[in-house]
Amino acid sequence: MNNRILETLEFEKVKQMVKQFVVTAQGKEELAELVPVSEKQTITEWLQETEDGLKVQRLRGGVPIPKLENIRPHMKRIEIGADLNGVELAQVSRVLSTTSELHRFIDDLSDSEIEFARLYMWADQLVTIPVLSRRLKEAIDEDGRVTDDASPELKIIRQNIRRSEQAVREQLDGIVRGKNAKYLSDAIITMRNDRYVIPVKQEYRGVFGGVVHDQSASGQTLFIEPKQVVDLNNRLRQYQIAERNEIQRILSELSAELVPHRQEIIHNAYVIGKMDLMNAKARFGKEVKAIVPGISEDNYVVLKQARHPLIDQEKVVPNDIAIGKDYQAIVITGPNTGGKTITLKTLGLLQLMGQAGLPIPVGEESQIGIFEEVFADIGDEQSIEQSLSTFSSHMTNTVDILSKVNEKSLVLFDELGAGTDPQEGAALAIAILDDLGKKSAYVMATTHYPELKVYGYNRANTINASMEFDVDTLSPTYRLLIGVPGRSNAFEISSRLGLDTDVINEAKQLMNDE
Repeated sequence: MNNRILETLEFEKVKQMVKQFVVTAQGKEELAELVPVSEKQTITEWLQETEDGLKVQRLRGGVPIPKLENIRPHMKRIEIGADLNGVELAQVSRVLSTTSELHRFIDDLSDSEIEFARLYMWADQLVTIPVLSRRLKEAIDEDGRVTDDASPELKIIRQNIRRSEQAVREQLDGIVRGKNAKYLSDAIITMRNDRYVIPVKQEYRGVFGGVVHDQSASGQTLFIEPKQVVDLNNRLRQYQIAERNEIQRILSELSAELVPHRQEIIHNAYVIGKMDLMNAKARFGKEVKAIVPGISEDNYVVLKQARHPLIDQEKVVPNDIAIGKDYQAIVITGPNTGGKTITLKTLGLLQLMGQAGLPIPVGEESQIGIFEEVFADIGDEQSIEQSLSTFSSHMTNTVDILSKVNEKSLVLFDELGAGTDPQEGAALAIAILDDLGKKSAYVMATTHYPELKVYGYNRANTINASMEFDVDTLSPTYRLLIGVPGRSNAFEISSRLGLDTDVINEAKQLMNDE
C-alpha cells in the first residue's frame, strides 16, 4: 500500500490510538510495523486474531500480560559469552514467568471449551522452562537485586556483613553518645569511601586517632574513622568484596544457564508480543465500539453505520456506505461543508484498517473488500516548492493515480476537477471518471459541479449521492444519501435569511431561461 495514502487518511493516528493499549516492547514493535496488506489469507488471520482478542476481552477482561522490556539485545549478548546484570536477568525472568501464567490462563480457557480461531495456535508455541524460571525467580528479585537465596555462600556473607555493620555502629554509637560527644560537630554516624565515620570538630582531630577520610567545605569538620573501628571496618570491607565477587559469580552462572534456551525465550517474547497486540486491538475496538468486519469474496464493500474513528464517537454521524455490488462509482454532489470529505475519508480509512486486521467502527454484518491499492486526491495538497497552482497540483496527483489504477484499486477524489473554469473542470471530471470506469476501478468522488448529477444518472455502475442539508436550521446533518443527487439549496437559504421574494423569483427565472 502506498505511503501517501497512509498519510492522507491518517492511518498513523489510528495506530497511535491502538498504541496506548500496548504494554510490551515486542507488541510496540509489532504495531510499528503494521500496515495494510492485500493478501486475503493474511488479512483473514489478522482479523481472526482481533476477533479472538475481543472474545477474551468479553469473557475474561483480556489476556493477562504485564509490561515487558525488549530482551533480544540481552539474548544476543549471552550468545557471545557476556554476562547479564541483575536488571536484565529480572527482565528475562519476567518473560519466563509471563509465559507460565499465559499457559495456565489459556489452559483454563481450553478447559472451559471456549473456541478461538488463532489464540490456541499461538499458545501452543509458548515454551515453559519451569526449572530455569524458578531458579531466576529465587535468585533475582523484580528490581534486579540478587537475593540472599541465590546461593548458600551469599547468604552467609550477607549475615557476616550485617553482624560487622552492627559491631561498627555499636562502637560508634558509644562515641556519639559518650563523654567525647562534645568534640563532634554533629551527633551522627555517616559514610565516607564506604567506611563508617563520625564528624569531628577540626581542632579536636587528635582526640580519636584513626584515619581522616574527608573534610567539610569550610574545613571546620573532619570525617574521621576512629582507631577502635578501623579493624572492624576492614573486616566489613572484606565481606563486601566477597559479596561483590559472589554476586558476579551468580550472575555469570545464571547467564550461562540461559544460553541453551535462548531461542525459546526469544520466541516466547515474540508470541507474547502477538498476544499483546491482540489485546490492544480488542481494547481499541471496545473504546471506539468497533467490530471485526467480514471479507467479501466479490469485493462488495458494505459499511453499515460507519463512523470515522478519529472523530469524537459521541459526535460523529454514522453513515451507511456501500460500493461494488450495484455500482462501482459514487458521485457525491452538493455544496461544501456538508461532510463530503469526511465520508470519503471514512470509506478509505476503514478499508485500510480492515486490511491491517484492525476492528472498524461499523454496525454488525458489515464487510470490507480487498484492494491492492487505495489512492486519494483529498484536500489542497498544493506544492509550494514547485509553485504549482491548486489545479496543477491536483492534476499532477490525478495523472499519477490514473497511471497506476486497476480493477483492484479504490480511488477517492475530493472536489474532482476543481480549481479551473467550471465548464472545463466538469468536462475533465467526467472524462476522468470514464477512464476509471474503463479500468473497472472503485471510485468515490465529491464535486460541486451540477453537470455530474446527470453523469450519475447516465452511466452504468455509477450512482449519485449527496449530503443531507436541513433547510430549517440552515445546517448540514452530515448524513449520506445514496441515490439522491445534491442540491445547492441557495434559493431556500436566501429566502430564510430574508432576501426579497422578487429577487429570488428573478433568479429562478434567469435559471429557467438558461
